[in-house]
Amino acid sequence: MSTDARAALSELVAALERHLEAAAARRGENDPVVLAAYRAVAEAFEEYDDALLDAYDEVTPLEVFHGDEEDDDDEDD
Repeated sequence: MSTDARAALSELVAALERHLEAAAARRGENDPVVLAAYRAVAEAFEEYDDALLDAYDEVTPLEVFHGDEEDDDDEDD
């Protein structure tokens, strides 16, 4: 799938803005609106990173945190 990098960046920025709005209106620790906005940011970021790679053979220095990965080698540091 090839996505325009500029369009993917715009979607990422919009997702980040929606996440900020959801976080500001948060209703409890596991607010489903905040969780959905979190997932939307992760998806938009991955789309942007893929589009950046496709268009320019470049990536960001970021990655999506998945929280439940068991092979976290950094715990010993």
